[in-house]
Amino acid sequence: MGLLGRRDFIGGAAACLGLLSDPRAPFLTALRLGLAELGRIEDRDFRFEMHWGENSPERFDALIADLLRTKPDLIVTQGPILYNVRGSGTQLPVLFAFSGDPVAGGLVESLRRPGGNLTGISMMALELVGKRVEALTGVVPDLRKVAFISNPGHAGESAELAVSQAAAAKLGLESRYLPFSVDGELDATLAQTLSSRCQAIVVFPDASMMRRSERFAEFGVRNGIPAVSGWAEFARRGNLMSYGPNVQQVYRRLASFIDRVLRGAKPAELPVELPTLIEHVSTFARRGRWA
Repeated sequence: MGLLGRRDFIGGAAACLGLLSDPRAPFLTALRLGLAELGRIEDRDFRFEMHWGENSPERFDALIADLLRTKPDLIVTQGPILYNVRGSGTQLPVLFAFSGDPVAGGLVESLRRPGGNLTGISMMALELVGKRVEALTGVVPDLRKVAFISNPGHAGESAELAVSQAAAAKLGLESRYLPFSVDGELDATLAQTLSSRCQAIVVFPDASMMRRSERFAEFGVRNGIPAVSGWAEFARRGNLMSYGPNVQQVYRRLASFIDRVLRGAKPAELPVELPTLIEHVSTFARRGRWA
C-alpha cells in the first residue's frame, strides 16, 4: 500500500500529492496518464510525495506521520492503510481506490454523498459476481460444487457472499464457504477445498488475495481445481481466469478526482464511483483446456 501527497498552487507552484503507494506499481503509471490527459504536467502543476509501506501494517502510522510532515495538499491511497489515514485525524482530502464497499467499511456515509473528507472509486461490483460463477460452468466439465474463499474482514464481504451463493444456487451448484484471514490459515482452507470435493474456486478479490495468487495457481494445477477472481493480475499469475473491473482504468479515472479537488471541489460532495470498464482475462484460451 502507499500514500501519495502533493501541493498545487494557483500561482503556478506544483501541488503536493501525498501518495501511499509503491512507486514501482503499474497503477501509478495509470494515475500519471490520467493526470496528463487532464492537462496536469508533473513537476509543473503537481509533484508526488511517495511513501511505501511494503505491506507492513506495523509501519503504517509512522508512514502516515512522515507523509503529513511534508504538508501535502491531498492524499491518494489504496488498501487497508486507508483506515490508518482516517484514524490519523487528518482533515486533508483523501482520495482512494478501494476494493471493498466503502459504506459497509464505514469510510463514507453513502456513495452519492460521502459526507467527510474521503471519496474515490470502489472496485466492488456485485453484479459481476454471478458472471464469475457462470464462467466456471463453461470450462469445468460437470461442475457441481464450488468453493467461495474470502477474507471475512473485507468490507462488503457478507454481501458478496450472499450474491455468490445465490448465483451458484441459480445454476444448480452446491457451494462451500471457506473464509480465511491470515497466512497460516490458507493451507488449511485449501485442504478443506479438497476434502469437501469442490471442483473449482471463486476467490473474492482484494489486495490480500491478489498477493496469494501464485499459491492458488500452484494448488489449482497440482489438484486440477481451477480458480477465478475479479482482477486481471489473478489470471496473469497463473490462475484460470478473472472477470471484473479494469484496475488500471480505475486509477486513470481517479486522476479526475485529484483534478477536481485541486480546483476546489470538496470530497464530501464528490460521489464515490463504481467501475465502468470491465475485462475478462483467461489462461484457458492459451492452454486450450484446464488441467
